[in-house]
Amino acid sequence: MKIFLDANVLVSVLNKEYPVFTYSSRVLSLIDDPKFKVYTSPLCMAIAFYFAEKKCGNAMARKKIKLLTDKLNFTSMDKDTVIAVEKNKKIHDFEDGLQYYSALESHCRYIITEDREDFYFSEIDVMNSRDFLEQHVFKKY
Repeated sequence: MKIFLDANVLVSVLNKEYPVFTYSSRVLSLIDDPKFKVYTSPLCMAIAFYFAEKKCGNAMARKKIKLLTDKLNFTSMDKDTVIAVEKNKKIHDFEDGLQYYSALESHCRYIITEDREDFYFSEIDVMNSRDFLEQHVFKKY
């Protein structure tokens, strides 16, 4: 299953932001589970780096980003992505639109974000970390 991690999920892990860290770190750990392909975008990485650098400095932020880069899959963003956002009149936050269309173009089934309301326009299922884990990882059989 392909899932897309929004920047706020990455930031919560890199900066150990509780109480979200408890769930977001577990979602990020799915990169080692063969049942999941975990994606993010280069733009999410830039946002995550910015906030990690503010908290722990450039050198440590670079180390953290390197660890993510080695494990995560990346969506792409190009002119077609920008045009798709531009054309969709439902989208008010351009950055969220870019994330959405990059996830859509990579055939992700879920967008994992701590700000679900940011993706009100999404045709992809949008969940927060906790709900995703409860429904797709920790579900009882």
